[in-house]
Amino acid sequence: QVHLVESGGGLAQAGGSLRLSCAASGSIFGINGAGWYREISGNQRELVAGLPTDGITYYADSAKGRFTISRDDAKNTLYLQMNNLKPEDTGVYYCNVDVLMGSGTANYWGQGTQVTVSS
Repeated sequence: QVHLVESGGGLAQAGGSLRLSCAASGSIFGINGAGWYREISGNQRELVAGLPTDGITYYADSAKGRFTISRDDAKNTLYLQMNNLKPEDTGVYYCNVDVLMGSGTANYWGQGTQVTVSS
């Protein structure tokens, strides 16, 4: 079985920083393409930062210059470093990861972690 466990969310002041983590565990060999999404109205999710298998990062305009997506393959973990936080960054963040297993690759979502930024 595969689990994606998110952590690192919480309350921060405007201008502060948080680092979100998304750790994959289970009978896996590694992680491939991955991204961080923020929940918006209607339970839809927007891509905030992406790290596909080609290694070329993507950032939403709102995240450029402030957020950094990265990974630690030794730990099968995805990160989102969030700097210079703004109140509009508030929301529930979800990781989405392609996980490599013995049977192939499967896609998983994390459980979500709340980020709240006060003005």
